[in-house]
Amino acid sequence: MQFVVLTRRKTEQFGDAQFAPLLDAEAQRVRELYAEGVIRQIWARGDTAGACHLLEARDENEAREKLHTLPLHDAGMLELVALVPLKPYRAFCPRA
Repeated sequence: MQFVVLTRRKTEQFGDAQFAPLLDAEAQRVRELYAEGVIRQIWARGDTAGACHLLEARDENEAREKLHTLPLHDAGMLELVALVPLKPYRAFCPRA
């Protein structure tokens, strides 16, 4: 199952100096999740500090578990804005 995930750094609570020591570990964990096939695609958000992911998981619980392994989330510095389950678009699905 795939999910669109929006995250946002809690910049109103934490400054750049507090994020900086975790950013390399965050990038490394994202690379690991990508290599595992969990993160299919990822983009930096253009409107705020954060990311948009296309994530693969069995269900919403597993998706949340994987996101909770991100260092910024673990430090309480990342907000999960949206976790949207996706289903096939009807134009590409044969009628049952």
